[in-house]
Amino acid sequence: MNTDQLVELGRQLRVDSVRAADAAGSGHPTSSMSAADLVAVLFANHLRYDFERPDHPANDRFVLSKGHASPLLYSAYKAAGAVEDAELLTFRRLGSRLEGHPTPRRLPWVDTATGSLGQGLPVGVGLALAAKRLDRGDARVWVLCGDSEMAEGSVWEAAEQAGYEKLDNLTTLVDVNRLGQRGPTRHGHDLDAYARRFAAFGWHTVQIDGHDVDAIDRALAEATATTGRPTAVIARTLKGKGVAAVEDREGMHGKPLPRADEAIAELGGPGDARVSVHEPPATAVPHSATAEALHLPRWDTGEEVATRDAFGKALAALGTARGDVVALDGEVGDSTRTEMFAEEHPDRYFECYIAEQQLVACAVGMAARGRVPFAVSFAAFLTRAHDFVRMAAVSGSGINLVGSHAGTAIGQDGPSQMGLEDLAMFRSVHGSTVLYPCDANQTARLVVEMGDLDGIRYLRTSRGDTPVVYGPDEEFPVGGSKVLRSGDRDRLTVVAAGVTVHEALAAADRLALDGIDVRVIDLYSVKPVDTATLHRAAEETGCLITVEDHHSEGGLGDAVAEAFGDGRPVPRLVRLAVRTMPGSAAPDEQLHAAGIDAIGIATAAKLLVEEAVVR
Repeated sequence: MNTDQLVELGRQLRVDSVRAADAAGSGHPTSSMSAADLVAVLFANHLRYDFERPDHPANDRFVLSKGHASPLLYSAYKAAGAVEDAELLTFRRLGSRLEGHPTPRRLPWVDTATGSLGQGLPVGVGLALAAKRLDRGDARVWVLCGDSEMAEGSVWEAAEQAGYEKLDNLTTLVDVNRLGQRGPTRHGHDLDAYARRFAAFGWHTVQIDGHDVDAIDRALAEATATTGRPTAVIARTLKGKGVAAVEDREGMHGKPLPRADEAIAELGGPGDARVSVHEPPATAVPHSATAEALHLPRWDTGEEVATRDAFGKALAALGTARGDVVALDGEVGDSTRTEMFAEEHPDRYFECYIAEQQLVACAVGMAARGRVPFAVSFAAFLTRAHDFVRMAAVSGSGINLVGSHAGTAIGQDGPSQMGLEDLAMFRSVHGSTVLYPCDANQTARLVVEMGDLDGIRYLRTSRGDTPVVYGPDEEFPVGGSKVLRSGDRDRLTVVAAGVTVHEALAAADRLALDGIDVRVIDLYSVKPVDTATLHRAAEETGCLITVEDHHSEGGLGDAVAEAFGDGRPVPRLVRLAVRTMPGSAAPDEQLHAAGIDAIGIATAAKLLVEEAVVR
């Protein structure tokens, strides 16, 4: 498009943003108006995208990090012919695809849900890494950020990762409109402040007037031509551009324009400009994931193996069988054992260093480009990325997350390293799957199961060696469990997972010597749980003891309690969990102090049996 056409397109995007928000009675038109010229030039002259084939491997990707500016995105979709005007005016209505903040669940052209600020650029890094290092094509990633979200630390985790990886296929456009939600942003219109920060992380920077379409056009062309580093186009803009009553004025964030009809007339009235987005190169072909026979590692029963070791070996084997599997780690690969994958598949291994938000965001970006990512760190440190996990669920993203060094059983390192909240965190995520294996063969099988699931999948692994309980050919369906001890004379049931399975078995042996038979259930699938087996145990034994190396809130105990939320009689339920703040001690001392070792379980069981006799 030429200058006049670009100006007209930008004007129309403003008008349609105002119209959409006015029809909804809510929204963020002023935030959309500031970036309208940036989006107009990008869509008209630089973006290469086939709206009929959103999964085309050569498509550029556009991420609206400032997701509240969704009226602008939807207006651009209208100009591109992907959305009709009638649908544009359903913005924010019940059942409309055009939600207040865009999500992939509704729109095939959206790669990631945004709206929780500071996430678009981190996910864009994942998209760009996949395009550059895996697809090895020339697809570009364009991310539109707001200046307010530049205060988020996750933005600078992304900036450093992109600079380190020399992602010259990544461009961020920073809409510096000076005004946030409640007033001026930290740096106002000081473009140099933003440029210095990006430059410090190895980015090429360009400062422009964000309403000069020719300057925008030159800047985006410069970004495309820049090699060896990503580009930040830092644009000075005005919030509410084009309408005197709201332009560059405080107090107008997140509101439809007053007297919208007058504002639309001031902008020049509705139009019907159309943009022909450039198609991606026809020569590009989809990446083909290799498929070979799966040869999982195998262990004999009785061997002592840490589940983290089993995870590393299983992931490497899965990577051999499936070329779409990638691994990402937070600079703890020697401890999490993702280094085993890195040794065998270095081209599909990504080091995210100690930046857990970027770790999860990269996984989301990789998944959006058709990969099956496993993102791994200590269970305790994944809590830093909870909002990214939450937003991944909003996106409907399929990612695998693995947390090692879980629970007090890690021993002397102390509470700062102990994952004691992770089961609760991941169970609370919509549509998630939470798995907690107790031995090596179970771990290996569950790694394979994870790769074929939808949504957020979490696997909890342990640091120390534990006995192999199951044979290598045992199956572990998600939503299942294993009954390891059972008899007609069972007085109660112990429900455990992970390291406490071994303690429960030892407790059962102790109790048997005293003539007390107990059932032991390995509830390796913490979400979804095996309700049928739990209901049967409750009916037949009358009492359940849950034992977990996790805080009492939100973990295994709550998962079991919720299994009786369908109107069935609730059994006597006793929960053994970590209820104090641990210190440094040996693993066996930690379990004993928390009352979740064999002695603690046996003691609790005896008390329950004695109470039953007295009654």
